[in-house]
Amino acid sequence: MKPLLEIRDYRLAFDGFDGTAAVLDGINLKLQAGDTLGIVGETGCGKSVLARSLLGLNPMPPARVVSGQILFRDQDILRLPESAMRRLRGRAISMVFQDPASYLNPLLAVGTQMEDAIRGQDRAVGGKMRPRAAARTLAAELLAAVGLPEPSRLLESHPHMLSGGMRQRVLIAMALAGDPALLVADEPTTALDVTVQAQVLALIARLVAERGLTLMLITHDLGVVAAACTRVAVMYAGNVVEESPTHELLAHPLHPYARGLIAAVPDLDQPERSPHGIPGSIPGLISPPKGCRFHPRCPMATEKCSVEKPLPREILPGRNVACHHVMP
Repeated sequence: MKPLLEIRDYRLAFDGFDGTAAVLDGINLKLQAGDTLGIVGETGCGKSVLARSLLGLNPMPPARVVSGQILFRDQDILRLPESAMRRLRGRAISMVFQDPASYLNPLLAVGTQMEDAIRGQDRAVGGKMRPRAAARTLAAELLAAVGLPEPSRLLESHPHMLSGGMRQRVLIAMALAGDPALLVADEPTTALDVTVQAQVLALIARLVAERGLTLMLITHDLGVVAAACTRVAVMYAGNVVEESPTHELLAHPLHPYARGLIAAVPDLDQPERSPHGIPGSIPGLISPPKGCRFHPRCPMATEKCSVEKPLPREILPGRNVACHHVMP
């Protein structure tokens, strides 16, 4: 079966006054229809840049595609003109951004924004825009679908009148307006408290199951991945260093960086065990380390790691790791 989404050796650079930053350095990922994939890593590892690449949202320039393909239903979206990308956004691939306060216009009522988004998608695919009354009816149905009470009243509200969790649900409702096949959620629970975070994750899981969505969830929180995703890809400095079923990675991480991430999480079952941070910091991507980008921080590093970049290989069934020293 062909994957719904396949990323092949994708490399993206950002050109700046100080030089060129190799932000994504050979990404390879596949998502079958119905998959739920979490992408984790420290801030600055390229997670959000990868997510925006799927919708052509990285500004070019300064961003520049160096090589590779992003195939969605066998179509390379990196080669599509902007008019074709507008037809793809929302209808085939939708995105939930991490800060709803930044993506909802504070001057417009929620209903006006949702109606504009729905009618804009009609226009993007070359169809006749539905009347505002029909768009408003769909907007109310979507708000009800994401568990918001009194949708008719909420459509009249402005964003500042809603809680953070309610604003996030509005963004999720807008992302579902075009009935997409792939939902990309970029840190959807970052600014929420723990209780609301659990509610939003449960909502996303329910929508994935009910609507048959494929999910790519971007986060730095391993707990979020454990709750929402069946597979996980660990990114470091623009590379995917380990890809694995979620429960296997959390129980037995193979890459030294994945081990370090898990060791840094407090264990409530073993309160006597202190969490251990990873020494050092993510390297600058204008002049990244040669070879394995993690080697300056890696306890297993050898001279080979500093000169030869490790390529992902299947260490165990379904588990791909980019490391010279991890063995089956």
